[in-house]
Amino acid sequence: MRQPYSIRFHLTAVFLGFFLLVVVLGLFSIWRLSNFNVLSADVADVWLPDTRVLGDLNNSTSDFRAIEGSNLLSSDPAEIADTERQIEELDRSIANAERGFEQIRHQPAEELRYEQFKTRWTDYRAIVNRMLALSRTGRKTEALAIYTGASRSAYDAASDTLGHLTDQAVAAAAAASEHLGSAYRQAVWLILLAMLLAGLMVVLALIHVSRSISVPLLHLAGRMRALAANNTDLDIPETARRDEIGEMAQATTVFRNNAIELMRSQHMLGRQAAMLEEQLAHEQRLALAQRNFISMASHEFRTPLTVIDGHARRLMKVKNTLDIAEIDERSGKIRAAVLRLTHLIDNLLNSARLADGGAELYFQAEQTDLVVVLRDVCHLHREMVPNAQIAERFDAPSIPVMGDAKLLFQAFSNLVANAVKYSPAGGMIEVAAEVAGDQAVVAVADRGIGIPAGDLGRLFERYFRGSNVSGIVGTGVGLYLVKTAIELHGGVIEVASSEGGGSRFVVRLPRREPTETEDEWMLGTDTVDSPPIAGPGERVP
Repeated sequence: MRQPYSIRFHLTAVFLGFFLLVVVLGLFSIWRLSNFNVLSADVADVWLPDTRVLGDLNNSTSDFRAIEGSNLLSSDPAEIADTERQIEELDRSIANAERGFEQIRHQPAEELRYEQFKTRWTDYRAIVNRMLALSRTGRKTEALAIYTGASRSAYDAASDTLGHLTDQAVAAAAAASEHLGSAYRQAVWLILLAMLLAGLMVVLALIHVSRSISVPLLHLAGRMRALAANNTDLDIPETARRDEIGEMAQATTVFRNNAIELMRSQHMLGRQAAMLEEQLAHEQRLALAQRNFISMASHEFRTPLTVIDGHARRLMKVKNTLDIAEIDERSGKIRAAVLRLTHLIDNLLNSARLADGGAELYFQAEQTDLVVVLRDVCHLHREMVPNAQIAERFDAPSIPVMGDAKLLFQAFSNLVANAVKYSPAGGMIEVAAEVAGDQAVVAVADRGIGIPAGDLGRLFERYFRGSNVSGIVGTGVGLYLVKTAIELHGGVIEVASSEGGGSRFVVRLPRREPTETEDEWMLGTDTVDSPPIAGPGERVP
């Protein structure tokens, strides 16, 4: 039959024994400390206050003699008045100290010595008052005679009496302190002896508790910690016990399965929470970027449409008076606005297709002449921005690559458009291309506002715009499209820029060897002498 209360019985017996032991030890300690408390009360209530009061009396009487001399030697009325004020304050301090001494319980010998001091101090104060009266009437000589004679004798008598009284108090306090120390040492030894006996009893009780309860519980706790560390390959032998520890061991067996399952669930929940937080942050960033994109895109569309509408209205109003030159000029501006709008729409559509529909679906590689693509790009932007200065520097008349001509055109068009947009009016834009081993290298450089160093790391993110382009319209998708298109071709794009110092974008595309037909075609074309492309961070001369 189980004994579910066996541990309770053992612990109850042990704690009752501890309680009785504490009661006995406490009563014994109280008995021994009661005497110590009486002696301590004497020291605290008599000798410590007595010593403090006598110290105040000694200090005040010593200062009084010095102030008396200062008053006698002073000739300035203000100094004399100040010394008399100090004498009054010392009189109050001495009176307070005397009242404090009289409130303390003393031995008859101390009371007699104190009465002698009071009588002699009263005599001395009467002499001082007489001396002060002579000093106030200008009879300094007589006052000085009293100071060096009767006043000095009276002060010495009072001071000696106070010194004897102080010596008596110090000797009595020392005797009381020694008595107190002796009582304390005796009480300590007796209490230590009682504690030693109690300690032996406690050790015996702890050994019993440790063997029957503590050690099995510690073993069980160790197995529970191992379970918490996901170590399920454990044996729990305490389940065979017929007491509370056996019940706990059986519960631990159940806990083993539940705890492991709970930890797995918590791990899964934590991972899901982290994923949700990350996704939420991503959605918040995307929503903010999309709001900024919509605002910028609407502005980008509105500008060329406004230009088109303005020139169209002007043509309608003055259609009968316009000459050919003005019609050509306004038609050119309308065409430039349409080209800009078409370029913007193509840019947005290509960006959306690459981001949302899978970039590989729109990538169609074929034999492409990179020089032809770059010349078309430069020609387009000269038409869109007639005052733009775009210099073409190509190392060869033809640079064949395998790529998607539309995507390459869009990518390089975005780089040139950014160079024009972020350059001062009339600033030089340089578009250069060369062959470097098995790579085709294209560089687009400007002398515009540049890019802050803190923005370079996020430059190719979708919808991201630099911190120094406020007031300049843009959607933030151009460089994202460039990087995506270049990576589809197996190439890389690099940027070197400093704020206020212009920017230089370098695109490196893998180049295949030309076929025999291409070799014949290239040999039949004149070579254009152009300077090489400078490295990252440098300018093309």
